[in-house]
Amino acid sequence: MSLRRWEWCLAAELLLLPLLLLATNTQDHLTSAMTVVSGSNVSLQISEGLPDNYEQLTWFYTIDQKIVEWDSGKSKYFDSKFKGRVMLDPQSGALNIYNVQKEDSSTYLMRVSNATGKEQEWKVLLEVLDPVRAPVIKIEKTEETNNICYLKLSCVISDQSVNCTWYGDSGPFSEACQNSALELRVPEPQKYSKFYTCQVSNPVSSKNDTVYFTPPCTLARSSGVDWIASWLVVIVPTILGLLLI
Repeated sequence: MSLRRWEWCLAAELLLLPLLLLATNTQDHLTSAMTVVSGSNVSLQISEGLPDNYEQLTWFYTIDQKIVEWDSGKSKYFDSKFKGRVMLDPQSGALNIYNVQKEDSSTYLMRVSNATGKEQEWKVLLEVLDPVRAPVIKIEKTEETNNICYLKLSCVISDQSVNCTWYGDSGPFSEACQNSALELRVPEPQKYSKFYTCQVSNPVSSKNDTVYFTPPCTLARSSGVDWIASWLVVIVPTILGLLLI
């Protein structure tokens, strides 16, 4: 081997040495993924337990943003958006976060080191979602001809990223909520449905709205009207009672 080639190989080995040492001294684990509703409290932790006799533990929000560090028996909370709403449990290593919001979604990193300098890392993926808002069914068209009912209903949704499903007497309709609309042509009386429900959902919550029909095509009431009627039944006697006192 020529001297120049030998020098080039030696230089390459010296450049790779720190990376090899880092790979040897650091073990990376992806332990879990969580999806929670905003406003809730969560506990980020690992299932296998902390290494014995660890000396330092640090939780990161991003690679360079520390949340809390435990060292020499003391916890230090850093000046971040989590300050005042996080608590570290040194025994389990759990990071408790209170009142989580959508912007808290991230891959969190827990780094633990022992006396020899060996480091272990665990990653926990946290996704925070807002609860869905209640949809509103809008009646676009009702038409009855020769005892055949034609309906066009639309489901007004504030967040288009949610899942949408239409339901009737017999369960969910096979038609997807394309553009949040439901179009039906019901030719047979036995297939009439007394109600139609639009349900929207995400992994943490669901809401719905319902309209009721007298077959084949006569609108009876909606869940909103039903709620108002129920409210009046309660509130009117209360008001009259107060006036008579």
